[in-house]
Amino acid sequence: MTDNTSELKRPRRSSVRGSLTAMNVATVRRSWLPPLIYLAHNPLTLLGLFFVNAAAVFWLFLLPVATQEGAQHPYLLIFFFGVLPIAFLIGITLIPLGIYLRYRRQSRKGLEAREFAPLGWDNREFRHVSIFILVATAGNVLVGGYFSQSTVHYMDSVGFCGTTCHSMNPEHVAVQNSPHLNIDCVECHIGSGRRAYAQAKLNGIWQVVVTVLNRFPKPISTPLENLRPAREICESCHWPASFAGVQIRVFNHFAADSANTHTRTVLALVVGGGPVASGIHGFHVAPGVTVEYVADETRQNVYWVRHTDPAGTVSEYVSEGWESSDRASHAVRQMDCLDCHTRPSHGFQMPARALDEAMALSKVDPTLPWVKRTGLEILRSGYAGTGEAEAAIPVALADFYRSSHPELFQSRRESIEHSAAGLVEIFKRNVFPEMGVDWGTYPDNSGHSDFIGCFRCHGGELRTAEGGSITTDCEACHRMLAFQEEDPEILYQLGISR
Repeated sequence: MTDNTSELKRPRRSSVRGSLTAMNVATVRRSWLPPLIYLAHNPLTLLGLFFVNAAAVFWLFLLPVATQEGAQHPYLLIFFFGVLPIAFLIGITLIPLGIYLRYRRQSRKGLEAREFAPLGWDNREFRHVSIFILVATAGNVLVGGYFSQSTVHYMDSVGFCGTTCHSMNPEHVAVQNSPHLNIDCVECHIGSGRRAYAQAKLNGIWQVVVTVLNRFPKPISTPLENLRPAREICESCHWPASFAGVQIRVFNHFAADSANTHTRTVLALVVGGGPVASGIHGFHVAPGVTVEYVADETRQNVYWVRHTDPAGTVSEYVSEGWESSDRASHAVRQMDCLDCHTRPSHGFQMPARALDEAMALSKVDPTLPWVKRTGLEILRSGYAGTGEAEAAIPVALADFYRSSHPELFQSRRESIEHSAAGLVEIFKRNVFPEMGVDWGTYPDNSGHSDFIGCFRCHGGELRTAEGGSITTDCEACHRMLAFQEEDPEILYQLGISR
């Protein structure tokens, strides 16, 4: 009979190895997990856990948004690939740093000889760390879920670009009165696609450097050479192939007399457009029309123009004394939207036009005698800074009425103060002494009242070899329906006045 006693008493090698492995794992867990949880119970490590948790939660919330909209939201990419990874790295650095610093403090107190409670809810350190992670996760989920979408849209907003990210006066002030106020800055200044984003950010790095060093020009010179193509921007909303027709414009004017005599000019602007080369847009940007020109660096003095119509007929116009050889030393520019609409979103007014509009809206009381003449004089006075203007303008207007019309000053002081506030608003909207921006610093060429505008080309100085000139016929662009009339009949006929 075979003796199996030794086999029964001797455990199998695999069983022994498995038992030892299980015992080792359990021993290891008992040996390092409780001390680690104990050491992790410190403010620095908990802060690191919060950073890691927040970065992970926000990353998960923003991942689908970045995947779908990242190319259109460049600041989201900065947050997604810049801020969140940095927060995560800070977190995983603080976690072991806090553990190490507490270990050094506790090792002097005999940490190695300490008996640690097993992991469980009765373990105070384990309970506190677990509750902290759960609360932090819940808080980050609530915050991340609520703010992820709104943060994306806010980073594209005018407020973020003009105030939060960087102060951008006078441009940010000007855009508040722009018809494009509700258009996100990035729509025009950055555009879509990763290439546009990369170019904008590379240019932005240099802008940050010159801003920090305060080495940028004041005022910032125009025109800017590194803007996106104007037609690429403008025609995403304003399609030249659609016919705009005729638009009625009413211009208010107040005379510089005691009564501030109010008159109005009514124009019918022949905007045109569409597939036919007619009207302002039709002659310049209709399909098949190309206008090229050579000008000085300000684009206010034009020396040479070449016009190609839809039939392919080319006409060249040159200024007196301009030689064909001179063209080689100048860049030929193809006309686009910004050559006329110089500052579509960041425009500034001249004092007379700005005051006329304010009086039409009663921001400056038009019933105050001589307020137009006096207001213009005050606005045109030189002020060293915005603060000085805010203080001096109300005093100057009050002094005028106190000395010239003392009875009126006493009876209508509230109206005088209201009008002074309107003058301050006009100044702060258009003049920025700290940036070197004064009246007329930035020309607006969409017309020819305040600046040369249309007459850069349509002034009659540019001629062909045969002596022909670019049209100077006013009615090619607009019809004068009323000129500085106190009560234009045409407004009644159009149903604008009753």
